[in-house]
Amino acid sequence: MKRNFLTILDLTHSEAHAMVRRAREMKNTNYRSDVLKGKTYILIFEKASTRTKVSFEVGLSHLGAHYVFMTSKDSQLGRSEPLKDTARVLSRYADGLIVRTFGQEKLEELSNYSSIPIINALSDDYHPCQVMSDILTIYERTPDFKDLNIAWVGDGNNMAHSWINAAIYFPFQLNIAVPKGYEPSGGILERALQMGAKIYVTHDPKEAVQGVHYINTDVWASMGQEQEQERRAKAFKDFIVDEELLQSADEDVKVLHCLPAHRGEEISEGVMEGEWSVVWDQAENRLHMQKAILEWVAS
Repeated sequence: MKRNFLTILDLTHSEAHAMVRRAREMKNTNYRSDVLKGKTYILIFEKASTRTKVSFEVGLSHLGAHYVFMTSKDSQLGRSEPLKDTARVLSRYADGLIVRTFGQEKLEELSNYSSIPIINALSDDYHPCQVMSDILTIYERTPDFKDLNIAWVGDGNNMAHSWINAAIYFPFQLNIAVPKGYEPSGGILERALQMGAKIYVTHDPKEAVQGVHYINTDVWASMGQEQEQERRAKAFKDFIVDEELLQSADEDVKVLHCLPAHRGEEISEGVMEGEWSVVWDQAENRLHMQKAILEWVAS
């Protein structure tokens, strides 16, 4: 049966936990294999990327696969050909698609009409590869999630949505601080709460980080929102993760940022480069987690 990874909820509870353990094992052993030998994956990126592109390409190489990289200029995703036609044609050429796009509906349509797995490398609604990598970063330091408090400070965006999904499977308390008008999707949040996630949403970042063990943040304006930069800068001006905000958190708090970072906006230079930051481990873990995802998809 074809396995897709469009959101974290494409995994079962046990699969999500096993994937984190597997990614850590891959990291600790500098894992290489030929599990994907003879297979070809197509990376279709409508949005620019550094970490996602390189980590997937390196990961595919580590697992023995070939890959083809395409931008929207090279493919029909941004043109007039129906997505269902693209999906069926590429299914005849490749063994999987890794897609970084805008609308989640594009991924869903590709999945509906393809006979090969689809991996969500980022959409406007979700960023599951990144958040699973962040879970790995936390797991390395704090394997037991049940007494953990994690804060998301910033926009109720695709990262926030994937953190909400993660809170369904991993038993941490998730506090989300967003400016008014920038809340995460009500439907995504309500589903998570109904499935037992422990989530609290506030408009006060100091309240959200009170006593937390990990703080996560992201840029205020994501790709495609550049025209909103000035308006967002005003709305988010009190949501910077800086040394003052960290005083409200646990004394051993660690800070994550999915990158690229705008230092002096959503995160201060001091926090980014300070003892609190686990950003570089977090970036490295994209490679290891995505290898675990590729292995799961192909199994």
